[in-house]
Amino acid sequence: METLLIRLGLAAGIAIFGWLLYVGWRRMQLARLRAPKLGLEGWHGDGPAILYFTTPDCVPCKTQQQPELRKLAEQLAEQREYTLQVIQIDATQQPKLADYWGVLSVPTTFVINSRGQARAMNPGVASAEKLLSQLQQAEQPDAPTPDSAQSQAKFVKYQGRIE
Repeated sequence: METLLIRLGLAAGIAIFGWLLYVGWRRMQLARLRAPKLGLEGWHGDGPAILYFTTPDCVPCKTQQQPELRKLAEQLAEQREYTLQVIQIDATQQPKLADYWGVLSVPTTFVINSRGQARAMNPGVASAEKLLSQLQQAEQPDAPTPDSAQSQAKFVKYQGRIE
């Protein structure tokens, strides 16, 4: 009985340590990506953006993430908050760019604020509600006024190359 408790405690400690490492790694990635970076060359800079890493054969990207991005674009168009630009990057064609951003799996989305800073990272499928919440949090310090907001979403494929 005593060895069972020791093993359970050890397993819990390892799990907590792993979780803390993961959270720390994500925070380090976001801190490193605060300034405008590679991959944002197609960004217009007139509002927040979603940097979206995908691959041609990624089924969750096509069946789950892309519909969520469309849903988000429709919600923002209805609310007339601001222009959302989605920058789609094929990680198979741009592996160095994916590595630069710390992408380990697809789909992965980054929420970029209107100053070009990465504010949130979402490995795996992110719901439209989660992305909307992250966009609102990213823009809180200088939220645009409704009069100056635009309501269209722009989807752009990254055309640059990293050598």
